[in-house]
Amino acid sequence: MANNKSEQQSGNAPGLERNKDNPDFSATEIFQSIKGLNLNSYATRKSIAQGMLDLALLTANASQLKYILTVGETHQFYHFLLVLIIVSISLQIFQALLIVVLAVVFDINKVEEQKRSDIVNNALIAFTVISVVVNVIISAFDMKSQTDVLKQS
Repeated sequence: MANNKSEQQSGNAPGLERNKDNPDFSATEIFQSIKGLNLNSYATRKSIAQGMLDLALLTANASQLKYILTVGETHQFYHFLLVLIIVSISLQIFQALLIVVLAVVFDINKVEEQKRSDIVNNALIAFTVISVVVNVIISAFDMKSQTDVLKQS
C-alpha cells in the first residue's frame, strides 16, 4: 500500500520506482514493468481503435457510393469509381472480420497462439495497405467534376 502511494506521488508507472540518487531507470526495472503488461488487453484496444477508424472510412465510402450512383453514368469515371468503391467496402468488411478474429479468438498471452495471431495480423496489415491505396485512387478521381465546384462558387 505504501509502495503504491509513493508511485502515485512520484508519477512513476506501477512497478517502477526511481532511486533518488540515480534518476534513470535501469533496463531490469523497465523489463519488470513490461512483464506485467497485458498484451492481449493492448491488442484488443488497438483493434477497437482500428475498427473505429475503419467505420469512418466505411461511412465515407458509403457517401461516395451514394454520390456516384446518384450522378450515374454521366460521371466520366462512373464504372471505374463504382468498382473501386465496391472493392474498398469489401476490403473493409474483410478487415473487420479479421479484427474480430484477432480480438476475440486469439489470446496473444498464450505462446501457442502467438504465431497464428501474428499471421492474421500480417494479413490484416496487407489488406489495410491495399485498402489505403484503393482509397487514394478513389480520391484522385475527384467525386465532383470541376464544373460542379465552379457552380458552387
